[in-house]
Amino acid sequence: MKLLYSIHKYDVFMFTWLINVRMYSAMTKAGRYLSITGDGPLYLVIIGWLYWRSGIESPCLQAILLGFLIERPVYFVLKNTLKRNRPEAALINFHSIIIPSDRFSFPSGHTSAAFMMATVLGYYYPPLIITLHGWATLIGCSRVILGVHFPTDILMGSIIGISAAYFSLGQI
Repeated sequence: MKLLYSIHKYDVFMFTWLINVRMYSAMTKAGRYLSITGDGPLYLVIIGWLYWRSGIESPCLQAILLGFLIERPVYFVLKNTLKRNRPEAALINFHSIIIPSDRFSFPSGHTSAAFMMATVLGYYYPPLIITLHGWATLIGCSRVILGVHFPTDILMGSIIGISAAYFSLGQI
């Protein structure tokens, strides 16, 4: 129990520091746009493009679909079992920049989906791997900047996404 409290204290410290950084207002505008790229429609466009290009036989498409079949349930079960409050509910006098789609914060679904996609696409398109993982990292950071997640929510989301991708690629 002491460990969880220590982690929570660190999370709140890091979150508060980030929210009070001088560049915060400039980061929130960029954060909104970045966060939107992780909402889901972009993934459907990529899935549609892969299907149009190679059909259901596309190994990349199959890995993405399997990755989502693993990542989404793991994310959902953890979020609804652990029920960690979002920063707005956990911190006095704090209001997030956006209204989240659900009540709980741990883990970040945007981050887990982004890292799953980045890892699978990076596996099949290696020259893009650094750009894709940079994008996924920025998605996670945007969720903290917008005030809907703590840093450890992002960390766990990235672990879930990468793990689901490796599993779907047969690397685990």
